Amino acid sequence: MTPSDSGPAPERLRSDVTAGRGGAMTDEVGVVTGDLTVLTSRRPDGLADIRIQYTGAEEWYSLTGSPAPLPPGGLDALHADVLRRIRHGEGAEAPR
Repeated sequence: MTPSDSGPAPERLRSDVTAGRGGAMTDEVGVVTGDLTVLTSRRPDGLADIRIQYTGAEEWYSLTGSPAPLPPGGLDALHADVLRRIRHGEGAEAPR
């Protein structure tokens, strides 16, 4: 695939994940556990907002440490890292 064929990079990624033991830490309500939905959104300043919710719920919470810097791999790499951290649990936070 050439750069002209790849199209624009995604502005946000959304995935469902089951938190590992100890869950994920949020700024608003502390630890959340169980089945979660993660939304990672690119910001114009080179950071990304990471929001989580109980899957199917209406309320969204900020993952502690968000916004996070985009790594060299971009939004895809950051989102994958966040999912890995949440699957691991132990009060997962955003990478810093």
